Order: sequence, then C-alpha cells, then structure tokens
Amino acid sequence: MARRISLREFQEHLSRRLSGVAQGESASSLLGVQAGQRFWLLDLSESGEIVPLPSLTPVPLTHKAFAGLANIRGNLHAVTDFPAFLGEEPTSLHNPAARLLLVGAKHGNNVALLVTRLLGLKNPADFEAGTPPAQAPAWNAATLVDPDGREWHRLDLKALLSDPQFMNIVA
Repeated sequence: MARRISLREFQEHLSRRLSGVAQGESASSLLGVQAGQRFWLLDLSESGEIVPLPSLTPVPLTHKAFAGLANIRGNLHAVTDFPAFLGEEPTSLHNPAARLLLVGAKHGNNVALLVTRLLGLKNPADFEAGTPPAQAPAWNAATLVDPDGREWHRLDLKALLSDPQFMNIVA
C-alpha cells in the first residue's frame, strides 16, 4: 500500500526539486496534472510555483476560460481555467484538489493555470511516444503513453504563453 503524505510534505519535496533544477541539477522528473479529463506533463523546471486555490476576483466581459484574478502574496495573477480553455467543463471553484500553477513568472508574466488536480512527479522513462492529435497546437508538444495505457500530453509553457488565443481574454 502506498504511503500517504501530507500536502505540506509534497510541497516541500517539490520545492526542493525545483530548487535543485534552478541550481543546475539535472531534472529527471515531470510534473503531472489533470485538467478536466486530460492528463498533462510539464517540465519541472518550467512548472513554477504551486498554490492552493485562493479566492478569485471575476473580471467582466472575458472569455469563460478566464477564471479571474488571484492575489498571491500581493501580486495579481491572471488565472486561466485550463480545462475550460481546452473546451471542457470549467473547474469547480469548490474542488479541494484544484490548484493554481504560477507558470508565467519565469517568462515575465503573472499568469496562472487552474488545474483540476496535481498528480505528482513523473519519470520521463516511464512513458512511450504516443500518437499526437491531428492539428494539435504548438503548446501541445507531444503525446505520451504511460504503462497503464493512459494518454498524457506534454505542455510547452513558453509556446502556450505566446499563443494569441491563450493571451486574449476579451470575449
């Protein structure tokens, strides 16, 4: 039976891993997240900080995927509901497993992705190449398959943050 760890232990472990990546240690892990019904992998060095879902301030006249603004330690972050952006049902703001990934800081943007839940660190060696979806956007960098046959998508955050459709929040 797998040992259960607290959210605090997981965040401390992830923080240590992120610090190691920032100091030039090799990153042998990917961060797994679920967005709606889809599974995504982010390079650990690109994934940014993970925070519990705070109160969001809605912004009128924006796309339904734009969840609002979050105040994280005095800094406003534009929050995109990633499942809604993908065309799925919006994430419930009452979902205790939902998290914000502060993905834009490394690229000079205060952008956060709202995801359904974190799935932890994943080893790239555990995946095989899969068949990419037809006409996938540039930020859907690759399709991978885990040993259980589950399909995962590699998220290229730099490409996502430069996608005009992602950055345009006006309805």
